[in-house]
Amino acid sequence: MGQEFRLTISKKEDFLSPEGYILDDNLFKAVEVALTLGQPLLITGEPGTGKTRLAHKIALMLHEQTKGVFKKDPFEFFTKTSAVSSDLFYQYDALGHFHEANLKDKTKSPDARKFIRLEALGAAIAMSDEEHLGDNSYMKEAEPHSSVVLIDEIDKAPRDFPNDILNEIDRFQFSIKETGETFKKGKDQRIIVVMTSNTEKNLPDAFLRRCVYYHIDFPNPEQLFNIVSTRLTSLVESHEDAVRSAIRYFNQVRQKVNRRPPATAELLAWLKILEVEGFMKSDLDFAKLSDEEKNILTFSHSVLVKNKADLDLLD
Repeated sequence: MGQEFRLTISKKEDFLSPEGYILDDNLFKAVEVALTLGQPLLITGEPGTGKTRLAHKIALMLHEQTKGVFKKDPFEFFTKTSAVSSDLFYQYDALGHFHEANLKDKTKSPDARKFIRLEALGAAIAMSDEEHLGDNSYMKEAEPHSSVVLIDEIDKAPRDFPNDILNEIDRFQFSIKETGETFKKGKDQRIIVVMTSNTEKNLPDAFLRRCVYYHIDFPNPEQLFNIVSTRLTSLVESHEDAVRSAIRYFNQVRQKVNRRPPATAELLAWLKILEVEGFMKSDLDFAKLSDEEKNILTFSHSVLVKNKADLDLLD
């Protein structure tokens, strides 16, 4: 019997945990303004700059500061090109309802509530009011909670989508037409809405007027080093000079490629691969690599860039 072979896989949580997310002063102030005004926070920036993870950081901070009044993790809605406003609040399984009503027991009329699933903002609103909690309701929690809601890549939705949800976000109220139920936010709880956009298309002016806006610039070298120090602490502690050299090389790659420059997430993954391959050494010099080191570096480029045209530019 041959020797058992296993891959060593690093956990993504090491890179994505909200504990290690760094809020710079300006971003922190933008979050504070949104909290103070009670308005949605709209975040733009390059893919991979931490827009989506910001909602997780805010939720964790508020959870800790309020001693559990806020839910620890955000409710998440990942926008699709086919999204309509009701999708943000609930989904109705019409086919399942029809099947049970017509093909199972025709003597009984099935409860439509069985075929309703609350989505991100709908679940947050329901969780905020004890009237909607308990074993016989959509939410099983015993006590109401405040929460953070992430609406990710809202610019992917049809143009009418942002305007269609304006009133519901202002009032934190929605109705389920299939059951006639109306849900309202509990008066003692808060709901914080964080939206991200890759600016693939312009959002309506009426929608933008209701938001606090912040653009996350790509981190400068020192900010990148601070991010790496938080996420890959042991690597930085043992090979700080090598990490700084790698960040300089990473920025050269960003300037050289044409299609899609690598972002912070790729930097972290790339450094982890280099560490596993034994590439990170105290005397690392990208201008004086051995043949073996050149092979490792060439192999690792596929972590940084994701198309052949850009890969060819790095050869």
